[in-house]
Amino acid sequence: MKRKHAKNILITGATSGIGEAVALELVRRGAERLFLCGRNAERLAAVVGKCVELGAAASGEVIDVTDSAAVAEWIRNSDEIAPLDLVFANAGVGIGGEETSDNVRHTFDINVGGVLNTVLPAIEVFSEEGGRDRNRRQIAITSSMTGYHGLPTCPAYSATKACVKAWGAGLRGYLRPRGIMVNTICPGFVRSRLTDKNKFKMPFFWEADKAARVIVSRLDRDIGLIAFPWQMRFACWLGACLPERVSSWIYGLVNVAL
Repeated sequence: MKRKHAKNILITGATSGIGEAVALELVRRGAERLFLCGRNAERLAAVVGKCVELGAAASGEVIDVTDSAAVAEWIRNSDEIAPLDLVFANAGVGIGGEETSDNVRHTFDINVGGVLNTVLPAIEVFSEEGGRDRNRRQIAITSSMTGYHGLPTCPAYSATKACVKAWGAGLRGYLRPRGIMVNTICPGFVRSRLTDKNKFKMPFFWEADKAARVIVSRLDRDIGLIAFPWQMRFACWLGACLPERVSSWIYGLVNVAL
């Protein structure tokens, strides 16, 4: 069932890629107030400016999503200004190359810890009684196609995305009785500062604006798992279903090719 468009939206990791594109797409579809965060003040200001040019009220906060107190305070303050309809836990990192202890911990801190720090206060805000008028109560979480199976090229990244994919799926059923929608997003290769660094061929590559249109349309229809493109979704699903000996051989070939 198609629901009303979200009016007041909060997005983490909004300075590029999917976060930026979704913010702009939401404004084009009638969003009135956006609360955006990122780690780079200059890029954040640019995205806020684009949203304002399109007719929305928008503000940006430079926040480290690993700071749970700061994120919770920002969410609470934003909701006081304009009752939130949609909280989008999108911030994430992908560290390629050698998986040092520091890199692995940093990846988990942001991709898992940052999601926890965003989603938990959002649940608290959405669960409160107070009769405040909201279009809807919705939480979106960005995972990845790599969440279907651990990849030898990025073990830590795969693990973090598998974690939030599973958590999002579980939360969807857990929070449904409270009237809170939860949607998990598993994109393939989408234009971003991360993919711009990739030196290998990226099959079924999408531009960020195309991905944003699909994401927002499926959020409006409350699709639980938003995974695209379908060809990569099928391949990743199949890879996860194969016996370990077969999947390890296939991923080993991919690792050599990369």
